Amino acid sequence: MSSLSFDFAPDFRPLAARMRPRSIAEYIGQAHLLGEGQPLRKALEAGRAHSMMLWGPPGTGKTTLAELIAHYSNAHVERISAVTSGVKDIRAAIEQAKAVAQSRGQRTLLFVDEVHRFNKSQQDAFLPFIEDGTVIFIGATTENPSFEINNALLSRARVYLIKRLSQDEIVHIITQALTDTERGLGQRQLVMPSDVLKKLAQLCDGDARKALNLLELMSDMVADGGSFTTEMLVQVAGHQVAGFDKNGDQFYDLISAVHKSIRGSAPDAALYWFCRILEGGGDPLYVARRLLAIASEDVGNADPAAMTIALNAWDCFHRVGPAEGERAIAQAIVYLASAPKSNAVYTAFKAARALASETGQEAVPYHLRNAPTKLMAEMGFGAEYRYAHDEPNAYASGENYFPESLKESRFYFPTERGFEKRIKDKLAQLAQLDQASEIKRYD
Repeated sequence: MSSLSFDFAPDFRPLAARMRPRSIAEYIGQAHLLGEGQPLRKALEAGRAHSMMLWGPPGTGKTTLAELIAHYSNAHVERISAVTSGVKDIRAAIEQAKAVAQSRGQRTLLFVDEVHRFNKSQQDAFLPFIEDGTVIFIGATTENPSFEINNALLSRARVYLIKRLSQDEIVHIITQALTDTERGLGQRQLVMPSDVLKKLAQLCDGDARKALNLLELMSDMVADGGSFTTEMLVQVAGHQVAGFDKNGDQFYDLISAVHKSIRGSAPDAALYWFCRILEGGGDPLYVARRLLAIASEDVGNADPAAMTIALNAWDCFHRVGPAEGERAIAQAIVYLASAPKSNAVYTAFKAARALASETGQEAVPYHLRNAPTKLMAEMGFGAEYRYAHDEPNAYASGENYFPESLKESRFYFPTERGFEKRIKDKLAQLAQLDQASEIKRYD
């Protein structure tokens, strides 16, 4: 009985693992770091590596970037996941790094995934070995390093922001996997209609790993040479597709509905549209970012606390995770929808910006200029400036802070709503002092 022989060993790794970039040229995204002429790219191409922290959402290429750094630096790689490792594993990795340096004369790149999950003492365990060059330390985290990483470790590792991939970049990654005959699905000649490709890219929300995993699941449902359908995408992604982006624009329609409900002081409706986004698999932090804009644009100085509450909701999400974080965002939505409304600052800013664009040639009046040198003082800079704190009521009545030709300009007209009414009353009081000063000047 003759034995069977194979010319190749089949690669059973998931598609996302097979398609991992092997060079900077194959790496998609993070042009701000790896684009032509960027400092990090130059360092890699020169074979120079330094300790760093890679901060960004899941599936954006943090692990891949660490692997590339090791490759270009000709470094041995030790990997640790903070989810499953402890100090014992850290020590073992360090001992291995020392052995490799002694036996091969090769540096070790120590990659620590989910590094924010290590406590302070575990993070401190890396410090002496980063300091003496035993390892090139690369930590990957989805959490803000300012809150989750010790200052001592941060001071020894440069932080790089890994951005969420754009839809165009996700499309590029999917297309690359479909056409690559060596590592991808190219030999199967599968057809991806543009509308299905667009929906898949939108659904993945910048996560390349999620995109490739869904693509692989869909590929199991179609014969070689066959075509993908929206129904297949619904089957592999569940309700996220069915309820979230049936027409390609629904996400932005839902966001618009949240915004307009808050502006219209309808907290129940605003909550409903927010929950529709969550049920469809949308990013709650996108909503959190929009709340900051709403706090400034639609609530404004009618309730200055609105912006703080929106910021706190965003921060809470990062600190406690989605379950409690989504509730914090819901709390901010209800607050903003219930708050008094004013777009007076929004309108004032637009008007001031337009005038500044038209009158950029106007010089700063001499009395408003600083005079840090004797020469500038002799030229009249700062002359006749009235220090408000030395004036009655801490207000220099009748003073002009505009260029002379624009002295009558007014942009901000506060409303009668909420805290802004107090601002309106204060400005009216100051205007009366200006008027009295003007009358006194002519008496």
